[in-house]
Amino acid sequence: MSSPSPSPDIRVLVVEDDPVAADAHVLYVGRVPGFTAVGKAHTGAEARRALDRIPVDLLLLDLHLPDVHGLQLARSLRAAGHHADVIAVTSARDLAVVREGVSLGVVQYVLKPFTFATLRDRLVRYAEFHAAAGEASGQDEVDRALATLRAPGPAALPKGLSAPTLERVTRALRDAADGLTAAGVAEEVGISRITARRYLEHLVDAGRAGRSPQYGQVGRPELQYRWARTP
Repeated sequence: MSSPSPSPDIRVLVVEDDPVAADAHVLYVGRVPGFTAVGKAHTGAEARRALDRIPVDLLLLDLHLPDVHGLQLARSLRAAGHHADVIAVTSARDLAVVREGVSLGVVQYVLKPFTFATLRDRLVRYAEFHAAAGEASGQDEVDRALATLRAPGPAALPKGLSAPTLERVTRALRDAADGLTAAGVAEEVGISRITARRYLEHLVDAGRAGRSPQYGQVGRPELQYRWARTP
């Protein structure tokens, strides 16, 4: 008797306008067992063309695209007969947007900047939900299926880092056109230089920032951090 064939991977299309972030998200998806990144798109128009060419189960969708808002894209895809679920990626914290997204197939929200662990948690929960099939025996089973999508709490940051401080460091770096050193971030945010560097290195590890040495007239070069913007 032959063993059952393994379930096919969940096919993910990454829709993100920032090439650096898009590449990072593709790598993240590929590291989670049971998921395959089948492509990436940098605009809503590219996403539509990709969905017409290849089968997709899940969109990892940035809501702020250069040609269309992510929720408008999701609405137009539903009208065109595309039924892929959506994990929305956004830096916005408007709960009205969250409510609107629920009706358009948005099953999870991930706030930028996020770590691999955060996305992995959302994908694993989505996989459990996606695997549920057949007719529910009752209300309890329906509730359990929906509960798999809800994280028990915020995904943990590395030890010693806090979400509010990370948000302030992120904002300071995004607003600095020429980048900032750890000392500059420390002064801007009101934290120590060592603490600032830990947060900056976390953003680098997450693919949200880059760093390069800044050479002065004397002493060792200092690292200059810049937000990973679209070229």
